[in-house]
Amino acid sequence: MSAFLHTSLDVVEEKISAVGKSLGDQRELYLGLLYPTEDYKVYGYVTNSKVKFVIVVDSSNTSLRDNEIRSMFRKLHNSFTDVMCNPFHNPGDPIQSKAFDGIVSGMMVQTG
Repeated sequence: MSAFLHTSLDVVEEKISAVGKSLGDQRELYLGLLYPTEDYKVYGYVTNSKVKFVIVVDSSNTSLRDNEIRSMFRKLHNSFTDVMCNPFHNPGDPIQSKAFDGIVSGMMVQTG
């Protein structure tokens, strides 16, 4: 599993550098589908401050649409921003926020 995540992060870097070379840096934060495999689909998002988010979805889940993935990234980004704006959070420390954990847990679906 980690091999395709590393490959996906390479794709993120390629997309960021390609956008940086284009006229005017009007970057779309949502990078779309980065790396589909037989088992998983990996989507990417990068913030203005170059923080990268990756969402991995089971390939058998055909009910999730692109706009829903975008919405998940927006929620994740907004929650992350709330954590970073907390004056009691030290950048670089692990995130210890029940609100952030709740957002992330709400996005995860366990099948079993």
